[in-house]
Amino acid sequence: MARTDDFARIWSPQPKGPGVVDKIRNFINPPPPLRQKLALALYKLRVENNKLEYIIHKMKERDQILFEKVVQAQIEKDQTRAAMYAGEVAELRKMIKSIMMAKYAVEKVALRLETVMTMGDVVTGLAPVVAVVKDLRRYLTGLVPEIGLEMAEIGELLESVVTEAGEFTSFVSMPTGVYSEEAKKIMEEARIVAEQRMKSEFPELPSAFPTPTAENQNK
Repeated sequence: MARTDDFARIWSPQPKGPGVVDKIRNFINPPPPLRQKLALALYKLRVENNKLEYIIHKMKERDQILFEKVVQAQIEKDQTRAAMYAGEVAELRKMIKSIMMAKYAVEKVALRLETVMTMGDVVTGLAPVVAVVKDLRRYLTGLVPEIGLEMAEIGELLESVVTEAGEFTSFVSMPTGVYSEEAKKIMEEARIVAEQRMKSEFPELPSAFPTPTAENQNK
């Protein structure tokens, strides 16, 4: 029963004042309750999500400019320039899709955090989120390094919550592979959503060169 009371105390702030030793310890290194830590992590995730949305917006503007250059080059029958700009558009859209995928994964993590904060299922509900954040950290480090660093900090914050909560519960650790599989599922769902958004928001590139006929392909 004492362990349950301890967990309730670290989950939310308690009205009862701390003792002298606790006051000194908290003054030197104040430990925020778990709910406050999760709220901080959620805030940080939303900030990074907004950054990713802004990057996508700027890249979409660049895509529109390049796309118009492809069309203009084709109108002028300059296939060399059309192919060059089309290649730039294709590479840019690969980057946009990758960042969109990361953005939707961040949104999924934020939603899971909101659920955890509502239900209080910290360890079992949060462990898969930590796995996703780790994947996102590695994924974003190669795309947007500064956001990758922020995700690393968020991951460490969430790991500290899982560790602290686990010390006050009778939770039996599940195999790491279970959480890894759920993390893969979240990333796959994010990839599908990103692909759907790409198809709906970006016009198809006009063909820079005539499509080969079946007769020409067989030659």
